[in-house]
Amino acid sequence: MELVRKVLGMGTKKQAEKSKKLWIKVLAVVVGVVFVFLMVLSAMGSSWISSLATAKPGDVVKVDFTLKNAQGTPILTSNSNLYTQLAKQGSMVLYAKPLTITANQTYSQSVYPIAFYTAANGWSADNQFALFRDEFTAISSGVVGMKANGQKTVSLASAKPMTQFWSADQLAAGNMSLSSINVGDYMSMGVSSNPLAGADNSTQAYVRIAQVTNKTADGVTIDFSYPTVDITVDSINAASS
Repeated sequence: MELVRKVLGMGTKKQAEKSKKLWIKVLAVVVGVVFVFLMVLSAMGSSWISSLATAKPGDVVKVDFTLKNAQGTPILTSNSNLYTQLAKQGSMVLYAKPLTITANQTYSQSVYPIAFYTAANGWSADNQFALFRDEFTAISSGVVGMKANGQKTVSLASAKPMTQFWSADQLAAGNMSLSSINVGDYMSMGVSSNPLAGADNSTQAYVRIAQVTNKTADGVTIDFSYPTVDITVDSINAASS
């Protein structure tokens, strides 16, 4: 009987030692994983924290964007891949650099100029696209709450009508013939924050791309609105406290 107790006792002891060794191995693996994880975080620096941060009012945000007209056609984009693709298809899309804006900022001027590129004259100083104040403000407020690499479609719908009627005489003054214009055509128009711009050649004129939506014997109606803009947050720099 005593021998049986010794045998059983030895078995229990060996099992306990085996279990202890197993737990040591498991613990070693867990510690190893944690160590590797910490090494990865150390190598990433603070970028992993930035990827979790959301844009707050006052933060400086870099934004890729694509402005679209009422038909959903891209008019101005900072997406180089999209620009290249559309340009090969003969699109009139313009190329710009990403916007760097302050989140939830109200722009004071009536026109926010955006430099754009054309194959004809590159990044000419005259290539300035007109983003209206309300459109800029909508983008600026739209980035609030977004994270880096976050995407969103922002509404730029305006309560003010963004259409104009150009008579045959007005077209002729701009060296355009009414007979050569059709519904669906795109036209470049100049806009300015100066109401006397037409009489002052020194005033900077900004570009807006309009589309012909109606044509009569007297002239054409053009639409220069951009109801939506697709945005992607590239980076967020927190405002200094």
